[in-house]
Amino acid sequence: MDFLKYAIGIDVGMEKLVACISLMTTQQQVIIKAQCSFNNDKKGFALLYAWVIRNIKLDIPTIFLMEATGIYYEQLAWFLHDKGCIVSVVLPNKAKKYKDALGLKSKNDHIDAKGLAQMACEQKATLWEPFSKDIYMLRLITRQIQNISKQCNIISNQLHALQHAMFRDKDIEKMHTKQLTLLQKNKKDLQKRVELIVNNDQVLKQKFQNICKIKGLGLQNLAVIVAETNGFAAFENIAQLVSYAGYDVIENQSGKRTGKTKISKKGNAHIRKCLYFPAFNAVRLEVRVFKNLYERVYERSKIKMKAYTAVQKKLLAMVFVLWKNDQPFNPDHQDKVSRDAEPEPSLASASKKPITADTSSVIKKVALTKTKATQDKHPSKNRRMPSLAYFKIT
Repeated sequence: MDFLKYAIGIDVGMEKLVACISLMTTQQQVIIKAQCSFNNDKKGFALLYAWVIRNIKLDIPTIFLMEATGIYYEQLAWFLHDKGCIVSVVLPNKAKKYKDALGLKSKNDHIDAKGLAQMACEQKATLWEPFSKDIYMLRLITRQIQNISKQCNIISNQLHALQHAMFRDKDIEKMHTKQLTLLQKNKKDLQKRVELIVNNDQVLKQKFQNICKIKGLGLQNLAVIVAETNGFAAFENIAQLVSYAGYDVIENQSGKRTGKTKISKKGNAHIRKCLYFPAFNAVRLEVRVFKNLYERVYERSKIKMKAYTAVQKKLLAMVFVLWKNDQPFNPDHQDKVSRDAEPEPSLASASKKPITADTSSVIKKVALTKTKATQDKHPSKNRRMPSLAYFKIT
């Protein structure tokens, strides 16, 4: 019997790791070879790796698959990556739906590990890439800034309610005021740390200067995008990034029934949150490419938030392109291209003249021209993250 690859599914908990080794045959049959538990610490990582080496007898590709369980998976993923292993990390909801499709009604750590191992055998996995130190620190700090902003809003609302209540308590109001002042100070200190990290890294500094030429998009919001995407390291095109951020469009249609078409919001909420106000600012400051998009979508839908959402998606795509190409933002770029381009023949002008062999060919050429989907007419199609080649354990 021939075999295709090994797959190690690891159910990650705060204290324990449950691992399952499966083997995929050429007949697409999944065979469970071994299962064992380890502590979620450095000693447990070493024992897990040694156990895997002992049980792998064939010279075929091997992949480790685990869920993104909070932050408890990160140390193990780093350890295996340093050992030269192929590591893939999936979202818990994706793994859960896959195990539901297998008909696994019961749930425990061993069953979850088996499901992950089978998932790694049967599906192509995306290679997990570790963050650089600067990017990792940016992610920690920017997420803390967002948490502090949320707490500030809560305390500010509570203080407003206390100040307008029928009976007021000065001591409680003073307590809320002190908390709010402390949180705002901590937020400013963290924002200074973000600026310090960016300015001390010459590569980041140059890219941020290029992209921050977009009016309305500041350094702090850009830092969130860069930190949450690991500097766009795992993205090959805009469609993958849009899907990762939850801006991909999903349809709800069956037979004669047509439901609402909307963005999925099944993605990184930190990115969508940080693009909310920059989209408003870009339209308010009349950045041409975003203002024109807003007006087109609003004219068609008469829904302002739908138009602003399209601007958010356009902003994200623009940041991606500028980052990958190392180019500064040029607000007149698209208009310049359209002015320099040769005007295309229109059907209206052709219809005023008798149709000859020449005009007929022109009409066919215009009619058959395929245009790319614009930002205000979202294509609805399945998008998948890139799959990478497998490597064996050495």
